[in-house]
Amino acid sequence: MQPETDHSPARRPMLEGVNILDLSTVLAAPFAATLCADLGAHVTKVELPDGSDALRGLAPTTPEHALYWKVVNRNKRGITLDVRKPEGRELFLKAIARTDVLVENFRTGTLDKWGLDLKTLHAANPQLVVLRITGFGQTGPYAKRPGFARIFEAMSGLTNLIGTPESGPQHPNLPIGDLITGVFGAFSIASAMASLRARPELGGFEIDLSATEAIFRLLDPLAVEQEVLGYTRSHVGNRADYTAPSNMYRSKDHTWVTLVASSNPIFSRLCHAIGHVEWLSDPRFETNPGRCRHVEVIDQGISEWFACHDFSEIEQILGQADVPYTKVFNIKDVLADPQVKYRQSVMRIEDPDLGTIPAPCVVPRVSGAAPQAHRSGPSVGEHNESFFGALGLSANDIQRLKVKGVI
Repeated sequence: MQPETDHSPARRPMLEGVNILDLSTVLAAPFAATLCADLGAHVTKVELPDGSDALRGLAPTTPEHALYWKVVNRNKRGITLDVRKPEGRELFLKAIARTDVLVENFRTGTLDKWGLDLKTLHAANPQLVVLRITGFGQTGPYAKRPGFARIFEAMSGLTNLIGTPESGPQHPNLPIGDLITGVFGAFSIASAMASLRARPELGGFEIDLSATEAIFRLLDPLAVEQEVLGYTRSHVGNRADYTAPSNMYRSKDHTWVTLVASSNPIFSRLCHAIGHVEWLSDPRFETNPGRCRHVEVIDQGISEWFACHDFSEIEQILGQADVPYTKVFNIKDVLADPQVKYRQSVMRIEDPDLGTIPAPCVVPRVSGAAPQAHRSGPSVGEHNESFFGALGLSANDIQRLKVKGVI
């Protein structure tokens, strides 16, 4: 670590110099490109001239502004181009010649149908990496199926883990499957850049990212649990099958609190804190697997203790005992939290319509990195003149293409 008096130049953003064309729509693939933009990549968002990307209508919105669009597509330039038209395709291939990564999420075979198959793309730029994000991948019987986050969440097995026996499986109130896929997409792009740097002579390549596989990748123990133990993990509410006690409890003043005491030392501290030291000599609760088998007894005792205490008391008692717990935060709680404020985990990004708007901070943080200015997602065709001008088009050319609906 450099001393505080060091005056060496600040570290540049990790993906600085990587040029990405984001031809995708809605959420998973655009989020992948945005994560790269956060880390310094130069990302250009490509839309149809009519601005019909469904994300512009996805809540939250106001009558005038697409708020989700503004935060999801932050730090990108925005252009319009209809690559399905001959002149649009020609311009697109010119742009590809100076692009490192193309991000697309159309149904399998769509770009081929438009005359933008991998061979054509690599003829324009042999070093190009093409990240293709689809619901199920480029091959297999589901390759051309459409889908959205909730489809992938359900088919990966994730949705079956959420909910209660009474409610049945449930989805979260956010397209988490798209966001998980986006994280894998950004990881793929960064990995591709490292690969090309190590072996540039091998040239560009295609990355086939299935959203369903990305979500399933997070569910590591389920397959081996099914094969070896014959157990199918399912929706059991806030209780966890794999560790105990781990559940959500309600205080006397109706505050929901989540608590985890997985390890033996933490379980011991919890028992002393809530007045159940007899559990420590009970052979049923000696190990975590044992506590999982007899979790109903533990949960009943903890629930009864919570129901007799206000949250302020619970904070004091569990805090002193060093037991992991938290009340369940809503977004107001997140924004007011002292850790979030201290770390500036919610940053302000410049927006031409609203001045500044809040958004999650850049993740991860990099020591010594130069601070960056952050801007909200672009308006439809906001950077057409500068982008197409750099490709050699005159103002008259740009106007002509606008009239023809190419840009």
